[in-house]
Amino acid sequence: MADLAVSLLVLAGIVLACEVARRASAKLLSGGVYGACAAELISTLQLCACTHELKLLGDAGVSQRPPVLALALTYGAAVVHALTSRGATCNPSGACERFFRERGGGLGAGARVAALTARVTCQFAAAVAARAVVRSVWARGLSDLHTRHRASAFRCASPIGHAPLLEAAAVEMACAFAVHAAASCTRSLQEKYRVHAVAAVITSAVYAGGSTTGAVLNPALAFSTQFPCTGGTFAEYSLVYWMGPLLGMAASVLLFDKVIPALSVKSTPDTIERKKEK
Repeated sequence: MADLAVSLLVLAGIVLACEVARRASAKLLSGGVYGACAAELISTLQLCACTHELKLLGDAGVSQRPPVLALALTYGAAVVHALTSRGATCNPSGACERFFRERGGGLGAGARVAALTARVTCQFAAAVAARAVVRSVWARGLSDLHTRHRASAFRCASPIGHAPLLEAAAVEMACAFAVHAAASCTRSLQEKYRVHAVAAVITSAVYAGGSTTGAVLNPALAFSTQFPCTGGTFAEYSLVYWMGPLLGMAASVLLFDKVIPALSVKSTPDTIERKKEK
């Protein structure tokens, strides 16, 4: 329990430090491209750093006693991140989804592509920075768990080594689709309810796919937490943790923005015609 208590304090410290940085950047960089990039950097760093600590707890079995504790921590982290991210997607898949759905807005195609590129670049930069930040925290040996991890040179193992590669990619794709679909279906809800609905779906996805891939659902987060681990090559990680979530996002956008509206338009004349016949 001491290890868990220390990790919870570390998580709280990460969130608090990032919140201070977010508020400072909001005052110094009010809106615009620089403000958006700062929000992506800080919020993605928070997401990746917190996930590193949660992953360490899970790998060591600390959060598995009792098993429901790991799911509770996942749910809580998802809620806190959603409430503090301040519009940042912190996910290249989410940034691409926003790019496809928010057409126009007074920006030309070139400017929109540049904005997307800047967002994704900031997300991957934050992913790398988060890895360095948590290692510096672990190196201090604040708990026995941190000390043991430091003694192992921060080694970790990826779960995809225990499953066929295409199955692992399919799991990431399916879990990402579920989360993006939940976000699409809850867009009409008030934010205070939507946050919990999406967090519940994320927790369910982690429960369903965590043993196979970790259910990362986020290319930048995977680059921070999974790519340094043993168990797969860069190409294998790219297929599972980059292509899987991107395909899941694309399937969600296609379903909710193309297929369902097309079916709705097609069914409307048929419904009117049947009413006339009656």
